[in-house]
Amino acid sequence: MTRTAMGLPGDVERVVARYLELADEAVPGLVEGLYLVGSVALDDFRPGVSDVDFIAVSPAPPDEESARALAAVHARLRAEPGLPAFEGIYATFAELRRSPAESGGGLRMHGRKLSPGPRGRSPVEWTTLARHGVTVRGPAAGDLNVHTDRGELTAWTLDNLDRYWSRWVARGRGLANWTALAALTDWGVAWGVLGVSRLHYTTVTGQITSKTGAGQHALRAFGDGWRPVVTEALRCRPRPLAVPDPRRRPWRRRGEALAFMDMAIEECRRAGRSRSGDWPERGA
Repeated sequence: MTRTAMGLPGDVERVVARYLELADEAVPGLVEGLYLVGSVALDDFRPGVSDVDFIAVSPAPPDEESARALAAVHARLRAEPGLPAFEGIYATFAELRRSPAESGGGLRMHGRKLSPGPRGRSPVEWTTLARHGVTVRGPAAGDLNVHTDRGELTAWTLDNLDRYWSRWVARGRGLANWTALAALTDWGVAWGVLGVSRLHYTTVTGQITSKTGAGQHALRAFGDGWRPVVTEALRCRPRPLAVPDPRRRPWRRRGEALAFMDMAIEECRRAGRSRSGDWPERGA
């Protein structure tokens, strides 16, 4: 991957530079810190596939006027051709030093909308920022004193398994729903198999990894019988085919992927229960 003098992929540097240009013009002085998390921070950014995930930091929460200006900034950014999606949250320096569960407000840019509320704030974002965050503007990520807590991270992971992934698997076994159709595609196989593998890695290690890192972890952590479906998910990672490819035997592959997910979800729960008394203190 071609990287710029800043050490960022070219697509990433272009969208970051344009965002800061627009934001500084629209709301001068608001964005005092800008940090990249997600695939960029975890060294798994794929041009044309990956979003650029950010945490923008200010001394105080944006007021209504600033929020409207920021919504216009993101609309302009989306309209410019050739730039990857730029998604993330707005937080204050003080909020980052507290548990994300204590965040009652904030702004989140996701899809095509900038929305108020605490969504997008979880121990995953906080831990990624603390341990892997890429500093674009402001104090170094490692100097922010971001709140991290192994117990909170594991509890959030197990809750995410129940609220999202278990339901995703159940829908994936259906016929006439979006998830069942998506699970027939390369995108769906990579999303599901690597998604639950990431949560298993986090539950076992207390760390955060990328989708690719999760697949490598799964190859080590689970038996040889699961190696073919994990290898297939890694193959699919940079190739999000939007329709089923009959050459890949999509119905059989979907069944194998969902069976893997069932197994990995149960292994996550078992690991969470067995390690619940071994979590280190906050900030460890």
